[in-house]
Amino acid sequence: MDTVTPSSGPASATASAPTPPAPPATGATAQSVNPAVAPLFQPFPFGRHVLANRLVMAPMTRNKSPGGVPTDEVVAYYRRRVQGGVGLLITEGTTINHPAANGYPQVPAFHGEAALAGWRRVVEAVHAEGGRIIPQLWHVGIARRPGVEPDPSVPGYGPSAIVTDGVEVVRAMTQADIDAVVAAFAQAAADAERIGFDGAELHGAHGYLIDDFLWEKTNQRTDAYGGSLENRTRFAVEIVRAVRAAVSPDFPIVFRFSQWKGGDYGAKIAQTPEELGRILTPLAEAGVDIFHVSTRRYWEPAFDGSPDTLAAWTKRLTGKPVIAVGSVGLADAFKVGMFANRDAFEVKPTDVDQAAQALARGDFDLLGVGRVLLSDPDWAIKVREGRVDEVIPFDRGSLDRLVM
Repeated sequence: MDTVTPSSGPASATASAPTPPAPPATGATAQSVNPAVAPLFQPFPFGRHVLANRLVMAPMTRNKSPGGVPTDEVVAYYRRRVQGGVGLLITEGTTINHPAANGYPQVPAFHGEAALAGWRRVVEAVHAEGGRIIPQLWHVGIARRPGVEPDPSVPGYGPSAIVTDGVEVVRAMTQADIDAVVAAFAQAAADAERIGFDGAELHGAHGYLIDDFLWEKTNQRTDAYGGSLENRTRFAVEIVRAVRAAVSPDFPIVFRFSQWKGGDYGAKIAQTPEELGRILTPLAEAGVDIFHVSTRRYWEPAFDGSPDTLAAWTKRLTGKPVIAVGSVGLADAFKVGMFANRDAFEVKPTDVDQAAQALARGDFDLLGVGRVLLSDPDWAIKVREGRVDEVIPFDRGSLDRLVM
């Protein structure tokens, strides 16, 4: 759910690769490119495919799939965004096959015949427009509370128990629970490849299950999954290894992580670059192909004493391609609950130019874009053609619509 100035760093993982073949046409490829944003519209190798450009639609929960099944409108929603010129779509969070994976009404599932058939139609629609798409595989962890669909009796699951007013609202996971969730992530990734997706993203950010294990404040375990940073990373590493074993070698695994949590902007899973490396290096070795670095403002320094952003540090520490995301195209940075208090959000034209410059410097490889694509599915085309002044600003009404 949602939704750069390195001093040095490794060359892009694609720098030494041969010139890729021309990508398939999308809605943005027929027009000339505004030179100021040209780096954002270069092709990028992605598994067995080539993305048309470096723009990625960030995952955004829409709550529009009754019974967990994507509808015709959901199919049209994703088709419309690729028609607008985005190179890669990451779906909204979609839940794995575990009783406690879901925490919100009408979010889509990624298991069961009906839900997977719905996702297959989404994939076919996106591919018909020349785009690429991956699902975000999700377990909400401690965010779930009893009373939520599909089975209201099921509490949240997490690394440690949470008791409220004498009621266990979050259950501490046993080894059997951990093994079941690892297997469910692997099965979901295998299903994603089977029904035609172009890769898969694991949601390890924002205070959901994988992140619950990474963060010391939510992980109070004393076994092999708690305590040291290496132990707290173990659950994520086991998931990545299982997913890697379940899919083809050229099926990309994207791992999304964040420092901040839904209710705590100051939270950090890593206090220093050294700690960040101790988290990310094992994940890269386990099989992550691309890291998706979720920040409130993609351009802000990550640690004291360095101008480098979290995306830039991630690329330097792992040598892997990186997606940067955080308030792209908006004058107002992301704030939890902000939708309830604001009617519209100003478009910030120079922000996209600065992002293109940062990408050209090698700070990151792909740029995630969120809310503005809800209000204006043609955002990428308008940016490409230098028509940012025509972008439709994000507003609260965009949350109620799927297709424009």
